[in-house]
Amino acid sequence: MDFALTDDQAQIRDMVRGFAAEKIAPYAAQWENEKAIPRQILKEAAELGLAAITVREESGGSGLSRVESVLIFEELSYADPVVASFLSIHNMCAWMIDSYGSTEQRQVWLPKLCAMEQVASYCLTEPSSGSDAAALKTKAVKDGNSHYRLTGSKAFISGGGYSDLYLVMCRTGEEGPKGISCILVETGTEGLSFGANERKMGWHAQATAMVNLDQARVPATHLIGAEGQGFSIAMNGLNGGRLNIAACSLGAAQSALDKALAYMKERKAFGRNLAQFQALQFKIADMETELQAARVFLYHAAWKLSTNAPDARKFCAMAKRLVTDTGFRVANEALQIHGGYGYLADFGIEKIVRDLRVHQILEGTNEIMRLIVARDMLGGD
Repeated sequence: MDFALTDDQAQIRDMVRGFAAEKIAPYAAQWENEKAIPRQILKEAAELGLAAITVREESGGSGLSRVESVLIFEELSYADPVVASFLSIHNMCAWMIDSYGSTEQRQVWLPKLCAMEQVASYCLTEPSSGSDAAALKTKAVKDGNSHYRLTGSKAFISGGGYSDLYLVMCRTGEEGPKGISCILVETGTEGLSFGANERKMGWHAQATAMVNLDQARVPATHLIGAEGQGFSIAMNGLNGGRLNIAACSLGAAQSALDKALAYMKERKAFGRNLAQFQALQFKIADMETELQAARVFLYHAAWKLSTNAPDARKFCAMAKRLVTDTGFRVANEALQIHGGYGYLADFGIEKIVRDLRVHQILEGTNEIMRLIVARDMLGGD
């Protein structure tokens, strides 16, 4: 086995690292205070191919594998996990359209998504069906032969009220997963409205709101895939999304560890630098070991998904659980090393801790990840 990055992968990583350090990191705190990610930075990311990382080149994307994708999101999140995670969700939506949309749909939607002229949001969760996604209630009823009428609400939608395009999972048939379809809804559609921005622990720069549909009339040509295929589309999209959000945890946790190392070398207590205390040396050694182990596992899971390995779903779930738990734990330890200063916004650690906490919840809670792994191990669905 070769664990080294290829020359191309190293160049991609370095390119993203430079972009993130120059264009994102210096402004992350400002965007948090302003509670908005500027559209311009998303377009600049798109110019580097970061809006459609795994979309095929013939569709206008970068055509990269899941391994390059996690490398990219690790570097973006080192600068700011909020911008990185938002780009992750957009990328997941673009991949779903590229993978399951018709030739005409790809031609219509992907050029705008690849250039970030349009931003996409993923709408699966509902107020009464979070982890039990197959129980969703949002309905799409045929209105003649050319349109659907969508009614229902989606909760915790990243980009709600900010994005231009919403991939809505809705019920077109029977109860359960086989009755779910995927329909694109554009901003400006009559009957589409949004709740107020949610007040959150973290991710302050990223708009999160309810997406409400009240007899929203959508062309039937906006159906992605076939009726009843939506749940499968949603779950397959989440495999890649889970890897990307894990990479976002990894990159931000690495940033927190690096901040802790710098602080230990500068801060003195009892006449010595903190770096000279064996208790703290043991702590950072464990943090480094856990991050490196998580990194290797994540890259392996990304390789599994890229090669369509039969156990890819299980590895994506394991990676998401392991890396997001590890990332939060390392970031929290980095805050502890800073003592009272870690609790202050000026040092940047408390923001990382707040932003990473939700990674253990979104894209499927880590409890659901354990359920997926156990079912695969036991031969269940």
